[in-house]
Amino acid sequence: MKIAMINEFSQASKNEIVLKELKAVVEPMGHTVYNTGMSGDNDEHYLTYLNIGVQSALLLNSGAVDFIITGCGTGQGALMACNAFPGVVCGYCIEPSDAYLFLQINNGNTLSLPYAKGFGWGADINLKTIFEKAFGSPKGMGYPAERKESQNKNAALLNDLKLAVGKPLEEALRAINPEIVKNALTPRFLECFYAGCKDASLKAFVEEMAK
Repeated sequence: MKIAMINEFSQASKNEIVLKELKAVVEPMGHTVYNTGMSGDNDEHYLTYLNIGVQSALLLNSGAVDFIITGCGTGQGALMACNAFPGVVCGYCIEPSDAYLFLQINNGNTLSLPYAKGFGWGADINLKTIFEKAFGSPKGMGYPAERKESQNKNAALLNDLKLAVGKPLEEALRAINPEIVKNALTPRFLECFYAGCKDASLKAFVEEMAK
């Protein structure tokens, strides 16, 4: 599995902490981590949670990555920005049980964490355990297990619903402020995107916007 981690400006200083715990958990499982957000307070590429939504949508819909770990001060802004786009199903995660239940019941592809609110003593332990619960077992297995069939059915229906009520991704990205899109296309994002993109149309769009 390919996993992208995206930090925005207010929590850029937490990037090293989150990345360390994520890699420690998932790399031994055989997963690959891409750090596509801000890597610190002095990062010249400024990202807001709006840019996180754009990055997440492009990475997931193009097949460049399979999962996103993101967040902001409260985790709510990143959550809303991600869920605004088709193909992104983002859950809110404060503690390990949130990660496990979201993955088993809702079968999503993105987690948004609060990196300021409640991020105190033992935060690294909480992060480690969240990632263990998120990636330590196959997702979509249901909880309780006997509800797997109905939960998977509803998760699939939600994806269809988002596609039906929203615009196709490229059309949606062309409809919003182009600076929000352009500012999301940082060098680390582009490296990850181009390495794994499986959608020629989205690749052409990104090449156009990145000029």
